[in-house]
Amino acid sequence: MPMNAADIETMIKAAIPDARVTIRDLAGDGDHYAAEVVSESFRGLTRVKQHQKVYEALKGNMGGALHALALQTSAPD
Repeated sequence: MPMNAADIETMIKAAIPDARVTIRDLAGDGDHYAAEVVSESFRGLTRVKQHQKVYEALKGNMGGALHALALQTSAPD
């Protein structure tokens, strides 16, 4: 069963409380999303570590209920 954008955002914000999260459904099918996540907790981390934090927040749903997530992460300007 696909995940909806609100569930993805809730999971990310639960794990990264200061995150600003923007989710877009890329295909209209509830399986392919793009997410932009901006958090102070990303400052000083490599892009890989930033992405790992987001994937950890999704608690194993990546590749299952959530088929594809184009992820863009950064610390605030």
